[in-house]
Formats: sequence, structure tokens, C-alpha cells
Amino acid sequence: MKTMARAFTIGATLLVLAVSSNIASASAQVSRAQAADPSGFASGADVQAQLRQMLAAMKSDQGFMWRPLVRDGATVAAIEIWKKPGRPAVHPAEAEYAIVLEGSGTLVSGGAMTDPKVSNANLVEGSRIEGGATRPLGPGDVILIPAGVPHWFGITGDRLVLLGIKLPSAK
Repeated sequence: MKTMARAFTIGATLLVLAVSSNIASASAQVSRAQAADPSGFASGADVQAQLRQMLAAMKSDQGFMWRPLVRDGATVAAIEIWKKPGRPAVHPAEAEYAIVLEGSGTLVSGGAMTDPKVSNANLVEGSRIEGGATRPLGPGDVILIPAGVPHWFGITGDRLVLLGIKLPSAK
């Protein structure tokens, strides 16, 4: 009986060591995989959850909301919800890249902005754009506005939702 109990104890100990060794190995593999993938990631479910949270947080008279989704230092991919048109804008040192996630609107870009006023180092706003190109916007549309180009988003439905990224201009 003692021999069986001893064999059982040795077997159980070996099993525990094998399992804990595999757990440590798997944990090390996960840590190496995380270190090898420095990218930010948000699943489709993450995007939808953040969008629902933002819509619930917006006040009835609020025309715009912006929240980061993923980030790499100063580079941020953010969800933008437009319920009312903003003012025409220029980002002097940043290009603006966006994908329409939902809703509909209008993009006016190019031309000349009237009554420009510097809001901060990365934003100049004006009262309107003269001579710009007008394009309808809908889900799946992709936008790239170079640094220094005037642009304006109009809203033609309940809202226009963008995944927006500001990119430093090439030097």
C-alpha cells in the first residue's frame, strides 16, 4: 500500500510540474507575442461599444463628440460623432484621414476659407469655404485631406460617424 501511495504522490507531483511548466511556457509565448505586436487594436465589437457609450453620453444639443479609440503616442485613431456641422477648418501641420462608419453627410474641401481665426497651433477655423469641391459622404467612404487644406463636414441625416486620424505632414 505504501508503494502505491508513494507512486501516486510521485505521479501527481510530476503531473503538477508538467502542467505548471506548460502554463509558464504558454504565458511566456503570450508575453513574447504581445511584445512582438506593438499595434493598437480595437475589434468591431469595441468600436460599436464605444459608439453606443458616446451616443448615450451626448447631450441633446451637443453637435460633436470625439474620443480616442487606439493610440500610439501622439497618433490617435478616434471616433468622431457629428450631429451638427462644425466650422470650416484647416490643420496646418496635419493631414486628416477618415473612414465613414455610419450616417451621411457632405464634405467640402479645397478652395479658400474666409475669416480664418487661429484656434490653436493645429487648428484654424473660418466662417465658410469658397470654391471647394463638394462630395456626398456615406458608410465606407474614405477621406484624406492634406495638411493645410480647408475642409468642412455637413450632416444630411441624424449623424455622421467617422473613424478619424490626424497624421503629421511629411517634412
